[in-house]
Amino acid sequence: MKLEDLQVYQISMKLADEVHDLVIEWDNFHKFSTGTQLVDAADSVSANISEGYGRFHFKDHENFLYFSRGSLSETKTWITKAFNRKLIKEDEYANLMER
Repeated sequence: MKLEDLQVYQISMKLADEVHDLVIEWDNFHKFSTGTQLVDAADSVSANISEGYGRFHFKDHENFLYFSRGSLSETKTWITKAFNRKLIKEDEYANLMER
């Protein structure tokens, strides 16, 4: 099985792209403060899945999946901050959090 065949990888890639598309529309202050943190966290989910997939030893693979889960938690925090700061609408917030 290839990395690109993993459903969790596909979902994390799509989430990161959706986050990026939202943030790119924000004004510069929010883009370079909250936005940078949010995009970095969302990108890190799939990046860690990918890095773990490429590791030879199971323990290395497992550790990167834990890192990915941590990045997902961080992403959810930044999505909540974006919502609280009125940078995203309630429906966008709900949609992103559901993923």
